Amino acid sequence: MKIDVLTIFPEFFREVFDFGIIRRARAAEIVEIGVHDIRAFTLDKHRKVDDRPFGGGDGMVLTPEPIFRAVEHLLGTSDRQQYPERTRVVLLTPQGRVFRQPVARELADEAEHLILICGRYEGVDERVSEALVTDEISIGDYVLSGGEPAAIVIVDAVTRLLPNAQGSATSAENDSFSNGLLDYPQYTQPREFRGMRVPEVLLSGNHAAIEKWRHEKALEKTLKVRKDLLNKENS
Repeated sequence: MKIDVLTIFPEFFREVFDFGIIRRARAAEIVEIGVHDIRAFTLDKHRKVDDRPFGGGDGMVLTPEPIFRAVEHLLGTSDRQQYPERTRVVLLTPQGRVFRQPVARELADEAEHLILICGRYEGVDERVSEALVTDEISIGDYVLSGGEPAAIVIVDAVTRLLPNAQGSATSAENDSFSNGLLDYPQYTQPREFRGMRVPEVLLSGNHAAIEKWRHEKALEKTLKVRKDLLNKENS
């Protein structure tokens, strides 16, 4: 997969993709990540990327021209109908659909080229959404200063779902949210720590009993802290 990030603060991403699964996936050429300065696609000497909103109001709005030019540079076109197959151009915005594990899986399975546009200030000129964007995504019901933290979240969540990105083929399948539940409790050495013992079933070697215990504990944890997930499963 190829992932390109469009931002006015490329330094925000310095070294952030050089750790863990993302670093290994890049080294193995499973994912290629590029970060592009939107200011590089301006036409004026001041490299201006924002302006006041028509109709009045607080703050500034990102202008469409440099964003269109950046997408044209990456795809050869700004006509959404002519994008290469399996290309997704995503605007990161509080107005987008909420990013959840099924959305991460959708992007990992269906996209070969993912372009993430980081919003800033009071937003992005609506013509970017009307003409360029295939998806609008929000990482939650809160407001950030810009889309850069959201881009990092999406790159991480999507990369770990790519084939061979993780050491274990089943790691992603067992993550929280992958099956609609939170993850079950995990234990490692020592068997006893400050009076707290590892549950005996995990030491039994009885794989059927272990799977049953894990499922029950996942349900128990989900019911306790994220009951809404169970309601979604039953809706």
